[in-house]
Amino acid sequence: MRESCALIAAAVLSFAPTPMLRAAVQPLFSNEKVAVTLETLAPGESGPYGGERKCAVVFLTGESAEIQSPDGPKIKRVVNRGIVEEPATHEGIIINAGSSPLRFVRVEFLTAGGNQTWGMSGLPPNYKLIHENQYGRFYEIRIPAHGTEPQHTHHDRVVICLSGAQLEHILPDGHRQPSTLKTDEVVWRAGQTHIGHNLGDTDLWVIAIEPK
Repeated sequence: MRESCALIAAAVLSFAPTPMLRAAVQPLFSNEKVAVTLETLAPGESGPYGGERKCAVVFLTGESAEIQSPDGPKIKRVVNRGIVEEPATHEGIIINAGSSPLRFVRVEFLTAGGNQTWGMSGLPPNYKLIHENQYGRFYEIRIPAHGTEPQHTHHDRVVICLSGAQLEHILPDGHRQPSTLKTDEVVWRAGQTHIGHNLGDTDLWVIAIEPK
């Protein structure tokens, strides 16, 4: 009888699902508007996708992921560098279904946002507006090597650099302000009116998120 019980217990354990590890979370910075973290999942690891507050996720790396909602099936999908998503609050977990680390920046909004609509207001025409809602404005910036933008105006923002470059900002009074960004650097920058100038030999590519 004891041997039979031992065999049954061994069989149950062998078919039990393997507990999944949580994402490695690195706090980057926070202020009165946002809390920003870098999250990394090794192959097979999982972590929360939607949090307690509204958030945005910007993928830095990845190939294949699975999103599992609390009451639904796993949905397998391809994730690429630069993809921006807004998980629903408490929207299940994300699982790294690929063969290399999955890294993403999470921007958690700490306020209820606002009802104003900014659209492309203040931004140069070469920017790509990704999305806007009550929590923020999301857009993509690309400046080719040695390129210059027209003068424009930003609100306070999170800047997620996907391709770094040697940069300067030319302010309305003519003052030149260094603003170089490194690849995968994530920073907070105050609102400003300026001209962007790429001084280097690499193209700039960033995602900017302006909380309301």
